[in-house]
Amino acid sequence: MKKLFLLPFFLCSIFMFAQDKTFSDLEIKQKLDSVKTEGNLLFTLENAAWHSSDLLRENNKVQNIAGQYLTYKTNDSVKAVFLNKAQNKIVAEYVFKNDNKKPIKTNLNERNLNGLEIDLKNVRSKIIEQLADPKYEVGSYDGFNLNVIIIPADQVKFKTYLISGTSSNGVIPFGNDYLFISDKNGVILEHHKFHSRLIPTQNPPGGGTITMATHSHLRTNPFISATDICTFRLYAPFFPGLKEFSVYSPALSKYMIYNLEKNAITTEKNIN
Repeated sequence: MKKLFLLPFFLCSIFMFAQDKTFSDLEIKQKLDSVKTEGNLLFTLENAAWHSSDLLRENNKVQNIAGQYLTYKTNDSVKAVFLNKAQNKIVAEYVFKNDNKKPIKTNLNERNLNGLEIDLKNVRSKIIEQLADPKYEVGSYDGFNLNVIIIPADQVKFKTYLISGTSSNGVIPFGNDYLFISDKNGVILEHHKFHSRLIPTQNPPGGGTITMATHSHLRTNPFISATDICTFRLYAPFFPGLKEFSVYSPALSKYMIYNLEKNAITTEKNIN
């Protein structure tokens, strides 16, 4: 079986960084620490969504009355809750801890939404209503979907991430990912598109094992993204031997390498 060490993918971003901006080593470390923390949170929320959805499908009674889901962090655990079709009651709740596949608690008793759940539901609905506006450049690809992850940013703002997902085997759906920052009424204050398109990492034709994946960011987007980390953590376990991916930053003349086992980002200077 042949091995493919490097998959070059080139992408662009509309994140607005001044091209002549320079960063100290401390600033780079602080930025990468922040990105990793956000990426890990996105993974924790989407991991709960994946496994709770699987559990819901195993329960025909609940599945038939459940509609959209919400995920959110509470203390040291993550909740995935499913609303009824009318979106006025919670009909299933799964509580996960430490990124486990199995919940530590399941509640299938109908209940009212709490305050945070009401805000998350409203933000989700309002953001989705606005995605058709051409100025946001939100698109989809055959065989891929956009998953919605909402994070309270502070007391008055919410971050809504759209991250590509797929049920296809042998694909890591990097790219086609977005961030909308809004108030709790869904009024969009900022929006960002991390990559210009979908850039899937795939098994090579004819068989083989991917042991490393990389893509390059434009100078306007000098750092690895939280969405990249989330996507890699979700899909890399389906690729035996794939433990790292890297992003090359021409703006910094550095490779940023994320290691799955260590859950760490390191940098290497480009010596070419």
